Amino acid sequence: MTSSNHTNYPPGTNGRTNFIVKKTNKKSQSVEVNSLLRSQIAHLWPTITNNAALQKECVSALPQLFLYCQVLHLDADQLTVAAPNSALASKLKQLLPKLQTALQKAGWQINAIRIKVQVNPTLEKEPVEKKCQLPGTAIKAFGELEKNLAGSRHNDGLLEALRNLISRKR
Repeated sequence: MTSSNHTNYPPGTNGRTNFIVKKTNKKSQSVEVNSLLRSQIAHLWPTITNNAALQKECVSALPQLFLYCQVLHLDADQLTVAAPNSALASKLKQLLPKLQTALQKAGWQINAIRIKVQVNPTLEKEPVEKKCQLPGTAIKAFGELEKNLAGSRHNDGLLEALRNLISRKR
């Protein structure tokens, strides 16, 4: 007795699917993307808009914390919030009553708030460029110090730093 294959693959394909790639113009691609969005992702739109509105309310309630924290989902009157590390999660835990009160005043039915720590490797603060504005009197004082400072091996680093500072600020 021979074993039979119970799958319904087309003859000669051995279960492999061949895809045909054809060039399309941008307009037909956008129509295809739009139809895909409507058919496959449209049911997510209410949840996305709801979470975005809830995130906005959380930012207005706790602006400094919600620069880094994010609303994950709201399910059965329980809000789940993501924090990027345990330190922020701990700080957020201390402020949960304030957040819950603010959300309830804004009309959200929130009976519990849960915090999840989710490390986000892409979360990095943008480096802040430091701009130091020194008045002319300060530059003049540094110039006088540089002229009057005795030259010794102990003062060489300080003299070089003063020269660099003066040359940059002029």
